[in-house]
Amino acid sequence: MFRLRSVNSCLRRLLHGGAVNRDQVLEQLRVCAAEEQVFDVVGKNKAKLTVDHVNCAVGLLWQFQKERPQLLRTVDLTRSHPQFLTLRVLAENKIAHMDDFMLIDMLYAFLRLNVEPHDSLVQQLVSEAWLRVDRFPMRSLSKFAVCLHDQHLSHSPLMGHITHIVDQKLSSIDEARVLTALMTSVSSLVSPRLRDALISRADQLLDTTDPSHFNVPRRMVQFLRNVKYVHRPLLEKCNEVILRNIPTLDAENIGIILGLYQSLQFNNCDFRLAARQRLTELIDSSTDHVSFIKLFVALAPMACPEIREGLENTALLLADEFNGQQALAVAEVLEEIQSRNLSLQNKIASVIQRNLHVYKSVEVARATQALFLLQHQNPKLFTKLRNSLVDFLQHSVFPYEVTMLTRVLSMLPCPRLEDGVISRVDAVVEQCSLSELSTLSFAVAKWVRNDPSYRHNTRSKYVPLLQTLNRCGHKRLQTADQLDLVLEELKFISGEWFEEMLLEETMVTLQRLMDQINWSNAPELAFFLTRTHHLCPPLMDRIASVAIEHIDKIHHSAMYAILLPFSVLNYDPVQADELYDTCIKRFTPHISSFEPHLLVLQAYSLAVADRFPEELIKEIFSVDFLGKLDTQLETLSNALNMRTRLRLMELNRAVCLECPEFQVPWFHERYCQQLQRRRNGSVSPVQQQIHKMLGEVLGGINCIQIAVVTPYFYTVDFECKLDKHSRPLPYSEPSTMQMLDRGTVHWDTSSLENSRDELPPGAQRVAVDFLDSRSFCKNSPHMKGEALMRKRHLEILGYRVIQIPHFEWNSMELSTHDAWKGYLKKKIFR
Repeated sequence: MFRLRSVNSCLRRLLHGGAVNRDQVLEQLRVCAAEEQVFDVVGKNKAKLTVDHVNCAVGLLWQFQKERPQLLRTVDLTRSHPQFLTLRVLAENKIAHMDDFMLIDMLYAFLRLNVEPHDSLVQQLVSEAWLRVDRFPMRSLSKFAVCLHDQHLSHSPLMGHITHIVDQKLSSIDEARVLTALMTSVSSLVSPRLRDALISRADQLLDTTDPSHFNVPRRMVQFLRNVKYVHRPLLEKCNEVILRNIPTLDAENIGIILGLYQSLQFNNCDFRLAARQRLTELIDSSTDHVSFIKLFVALAPMACPEIREGLENTALLLADEFNGQQALAVAEVLEEIQSRNLSLQNKIASVIQRNLHVYKSVEVARATQALFLLQHQNPKLFTKLRNSLVDFLQHSVFPYEVTMLTRVLSMLPCPRLEDGVISRVDAVVEQCSLSELSTLSFAVAKWVRNDPSYRHNTRSKYVPLLQTLNRCGHKRLQTADQLDLVLEELKFISGEWFEEMLLEETMVTLQRLMDQINWSNAPELAFFLTRTHHLCPPLMDRIASVAIEHIDKIHHSAMYAILLPFSVLNYDPVQADELYDTCIKRFTPHISSFEPHLLVLQAYSLAVADRFPEELIKEIFSVDFLGKLDTQLETLSNALNMRTRLRLMELNRAVCLECPEFQVPWFHERYCQQLQRRRNGSVSPVQQQIHKMLGEVLGGINCIQIAVVTPYFYTVDFECKLDKHSRPLPYSEPSTMQMLDRGTVHWDTSSLENSRDELPPGAQRVAVDFLDSRSFCKNSPHMKGEALMRKRHLEILGYRVIQIPHFEWNSMELSTHDAWKGYLKKKIFR
């Protein structure tokens, strides 16, 4: 940024100096076209080099490097030249004579030429800049902030002072490039108030920025990633500018933007499609291993199978040229796409093994995880990786690093865990966040199960550590006083330890901080309640009232998160109709701007709550939308792709059954048949028990059908028929699903959808479903929305639905054979 300043200063002095006072050294520097020429001028004029000459020479050296592609840069050669040392010494001696612009330009150039931050020159330049920082113009201040960030001084008192200056003078910053450089540099120190002010100013300046400067919106997105804040209006505006620049972007920049979007969970369909097209165009020109790696990392996860196979074959040919970081990047992509190219896996693993000694702790952890999840078979390599992990862990003092290393270490099988690992984990526990505590507890629990003392029912060495984890988790929740910070720590937390040890305490804390629920954090809280399946009426009522009151402030895309817990957990607040109507009105005008898969998920969520906005349904089942969705699904991960397709089928079924007036056709017949063929045919012991009991209650196994596939492909656990006098009717043909030994069922694939016997007049078809814990909220016997929707649909299909909740069937009251039979009789012959 602003790298031409030093060269321009040379030219200005030359042009305005006049013929009489012409500076011959500056003239000689001006005509230099390569580093050697610059060094030649410096060597011949050492005694008379002024601060202006030094500044011009250093600026030229960096300018020459910057103009070259990364592969052709010769920074190390420049830095090792004897005359470069001359420039460094002269620069250090002339710091006092530099003006403010020159001081920062010199610091920036020397850092770009890889002079170490601990070098006395860099330290003297930074010290002098600190003395002058209050008087710097904003351009120099932003450049200085970038220099500090590059030296890993983002949390230093000096950066804190720069953050304060930015806060005071924000309204005077009128260049987007200056502002975004400052935003990314100070992002780790901004308060929520300053964060919002920076976003507001960035939004204003983006409108005045040349659209071809794609780095400006990219840095804005980077700032949002750094502060972990998804501000949809700014994100979408930045994306529009970036989209216009896609034809000129290279694979590296596209990969950076894709990574930023992924971190913010911003899946923009138009960008991904345009990026895939551009990356595909770059395949033929990405012939060297450096450019190919950048292309492979960006394109492989969203490429079609044919292109992906070609990329893997090229990677195999180039693999011997990869360095450690490049091999690691490929390994992670192979894991992401679940590659089965064993030759490529083996080649990449060998490169990783060769470079293991140069990896940092996080790189060893990433390599271990990628190879483990790829199920790579190389015990010798995994032993080396494990030893490296343990070594890093025993010397680490950072909670995040200890947590990361512990999590990855727990993936690997080990007969005995080093005591140093346990003591290191114990040493950082008090400093860990809730998410880190959850991760550590998961790892420790795995070690407990593998410990011999666990099998022999003796006290384990891990018990004190688990107790400490529990105590620290409760203490952190009990002392929390800021809802936003609690929600940030809860964002990715999951697992048995959290649910068993901390979930109840978490709900107490959230209710204690309920007054802090506002329009900006309500979607995050709603999503957490959905994810934990925990019904908490006070919190949900508060979310509903906040959403209704501040609906215009909440981004339309957040309506999905807001409504999700109400439909999933089947909870209607006092203002239920107003809540749904308000949210539907909020997002309806923006339907065309929604990501296709998100619109499907939104519509399905509403369908679960028995709400079918006509405009939304007609949009989703239009030919244009379905075509756009199909195209987008090709770029999404396999998991999100499968989930979206399933939800579209379920939405299609719900609309056909509940809203026939919309005249939406049922077009998922073949999809459902494929799902049925892949379905696991196992039956739980409880279902086997119920099957046997139903045979006794109904007078014979021929009066029951098991795993009956209904029209629209619901699978009913058990089906029976009763005549008008409530007497069981036998089936004329056996069920297509036959119960076998060991709790399995055999499917007669000649008929996936059962032919339904005609019922005599007055007879009824009865569906008997066993509802396990997944059909209910975690903390109560309150039935969730999907189970209720299923009951609704089966009734539309003509069934009388009998639901057997797990907590009733497994209760003390039904602990005998006769009690179970009596329970079924009462349910069936009510």
